Amino acid sequence: MRGLPTFERYVLNEILPFLFGALAAVISLLVVGSLEKVIAPLLAKGADPVLVARVLALNVPEAAAQALPIALMFATLLGLSRLAADSELKSALAAGIPATRLFRPVLTLGLAVTALAFALGEGLVPRARSEARQVQRQIVLDNPRVLGLNAAGQNAVLRDALGRAISIGQILPGGELRDLRVVTMQAGLPPREVITAASGRLRPGSTVLELRDGQRVTYQDARPVTVLTFQSGTLPLQDTGTELGADGNGDLNPIYEPLPTLIARTNTYRAQGINSPADFTALHRKFAGPLAALALAFFAVALAVFSFRSGRDLGMVWALLLTFAYYATFSVFRIMGENGALPGAVAAYAPDLIAVAAGAALLWLTARR
Repeated sequence: MRGLPTFERYVLNEILPFLFGALAAVISLLVVGSLEKVIAPLLAKGADPVLVARVLALNVPEAAAQALPIALMFATLLGLSRLAADSELKSALAAGIPATRLFRPVLTLGLAVTALAFALGEGLVPRARSEARQVQRQIVLDNPRVLGLNAAGQNAVLRDALGRAISIGQILPGGELRDLRVVTMQAGLPPREVITAASGRLRPGSTVLELRDGQRVTYQDARPVTVLTFQSGTLPLQDTGTELGADGNGDLNPIYEPLPTLIARTNTYRAQGINSPADFTALHRKFAGPLAALALAFFAVALAVFSFRSGRDLGMVWALLLTFAYYATFSVFRIMGENGALPGAVAAYAPDLIAVAAGAALLWLTARR
């Protein structure tokens, strides 16, 4: 900041404390959302608190990457609003400093936040997410009751290394599994093989499922062909169905994939004519998410200039409303993109473009006054 003129440094010194405070608040909100959705149920079902705390800590990098652009807009609105309320902007204008000089320090800060958000999203977040999956798998292996299957009539469906569906009827205290059924499905056809077992257990420290007192039945045209009984057997699991950030099939959300991997996959999909909206949306979000810092910084300064020229004070309430409005807009477009309702590029960049267009419109209105 030493290379910036006095006015720019003064503006940044006003915004930065609000940025740090807003960043902490938004990260806390996002982590609390994860706490309610994932962490609390794990603790309620007897998960190891130390492992749960590790999962919570590993959510912080992603929360920080998401929070940076939103926190910057909130801090800019609040900081410039305070300068206007204390007549410091009026004094600067009286000294011959144009209001457009506000853009230089804020956009410089926005560029730094963009770089930081991209570095977090591409570097730290994928590693933290991968480690979070491993820790949560360890939670399940240490205490299978976290799957939530101790109530009568409930079932869990896991997958083994061959993709077979494994249904578990009940989990008893201590991790004992009862009424297991392993089914080899065929698309549009009856099952090809069904393995049942009276009991079982996840082998401690591994993803191996041990089966006891079981029966294996193979079918052809829905008629049993062979029936074998066994006293014990093992199945290697592909997943435990509880990974954070996974979709309904246990697959990691593509936004957490490294950028080179995601680019290679989407290029393959394009060459083969495959439509995978979640992957294409995630690819564009890799860039649109960090660039939101610049877009929101531009909008915040334009709104502050318009408010000052019109004699209106933004204040805390407006800053909060606009922050939540952007987050809601971002969430809606993201869902539409992942579900294929909009092209991935449109869904990813639309919130940023809306912010830039709104800022440009405010500057045009200001110039007409």
